[in-house]
Amino acid sequence: MAEQKKDYSKLVKALQIATGILMVGLVIVAIILIQKYNIKVSNIKNLSAILNEQFGNGALILSAIMIGITVVKSFALVFPPAVVFSITAYVLPNPFIAFVVNFIGMVLSLMIPYFLGKFTGAGMVDTLSGKFKAIKKIDDFAGTNEVALTAIFKFAGILPGDLSSLLFGAMNISFKNYMIGCTIGNLPLVLVYTAFGYVLKNVGEKPWVAAIPIAVIILFLFIASLLTKKMISDNKKKQSA
Repeated sequence: MAEQKKDYSKLVKALQIATGILMVGLVIVAIILIQKYNIKVSNIKNLSAILNEQFGNGALILSAIMIGITVVKSFALVFPPAVVFSITAYVLPNPFIAFVVNFIGMVLSLMIPYFLGKFTGAGMVDTLSGKFKAIKKIDDFAGTNEVALTAIFKFAGILPGDLSSLLFGAMNISFKNYMIGCTIGNLPLVLVYTAFGYVLKNVGEKPWVAAIPIAVIILFLFIASLLTKKMISDNKKKQSA
């Protein structure tokens, strides 16, 4: 008799609810700080300096907050990291620091859902397949090596990033191959979204400059689409041979 796989739908729902509560809590804290320190849209890009005046080490505090938000959002499974990466670059004083913070946040947010998926195993794959129909697209890449599979899923955004991390862990993909592939797939996006936040903060009288990273993102999506179609086509040829 085949072993019955566990249904993790309640766990997935609980994670999303808990993440929502944490996000609301963070928003409430942000509103309190905004009112207390008179932070406005016009001076939010100077948030690091404002915090530095009040507490010292403003950039360090903001870095820890943004990494924390990146990690927390990984439990939501479908929250776009691009928003967090861009905000990080907008509020931090230095684009290099923003990139390092985003990279650290990316690595941590890749690890947590992966190991959760690893722990839950095949039952999580079945649960996710029932909740998110897009997961069935994984069948189009049958036979693809693990590094290429994870890289194309992250780069092309075939599934929300944290959802795919959970899925790859549940599929028992090698952690080393997973991290290599995810880093290859995510790194260009982290760079572009960090650049977008930094450019947006410094557009001044040339707002059209903000269109440059947007154009790069569109180019990435186009390249990702071509790579995805090629991989699917190659796999179909292998299967029919």
